[in-house]
Amino acid sequence: MHGPSWPAVSSTQAVALAQDWLIFTCAALSLAVLVWVLIIVAAIRFRRTDRNPEARSQRANNAPLEIVWTILPLLIVVGLFAYTYHIEAALEALAADAPVQLNVNGFRWGWTFAYAGGPTITGTSLHPPQMVLPAGRTAAITVTSSDVIHSFWVPDMLFKRDAVPGRATTFDLTPTTPGTYLGRCGEFCGLNHALMTFSVRVVSPAEYQRWRAYEATQ
Repeated sequence: MHGPSWPAVSSTQAVALAQDWLIFTCAALSLAVLVWVLIIVAAIRFRRTDRNPEARSQRANNAPLEIVWTILPLLIVVGLFAYTYHIEAALEALAADAPVQLNVNGFRWGWTFAYAGGPTITGTSLHPPQMVLPAGRTAAITVTSSDVIHSFWVPDMLFKRDAVPGRATTFDLTPTTPGTYLGRCGEFCGLNHALMTFSVRVVSPAEYQRWRAYEATQ
């Protein structure tokens, strides 16, 4: 089972989010390196020496340089915002007819997974439930809560949505890599919050159909 400390990027949504994070990280590191270089250059170039005994005037200005360092960060922020908006819009879009549809209900301190047409799986903090999904197939998941605010979170799929009482939130999730992934409640919800776990088992489409057929006979 993959742990949450190092996400495995195991869904199509996770790939898009990881790419967005990578761009933000590269932009932040590039700006950090530029600032560090400028600080070092200024510290060396304008340090007090025998040839430069007097402090430089703090009232001098360089209008072109000031315009550049004002406009450039603004353009970077606008570019990052536009790219992130594009990614978020794609992630929020819902498939017209997802092949897998299920309702997820959070309660203190467990989860219920109700598939359209069955089965319904309910777990507790002592016996966590397992969600089964087919690899490469989109699942339309509707999340809600029976009591307080919970949060449906699968770290390896880089996906988390709050489960709010009285409100149903639907999103698409498309797993890509077969395996079993740990899920958690990502919102502190009370005494046994840390035990409110579940797992997501991603299997081949054929195995998923066999699982559905088997569950229908139970």
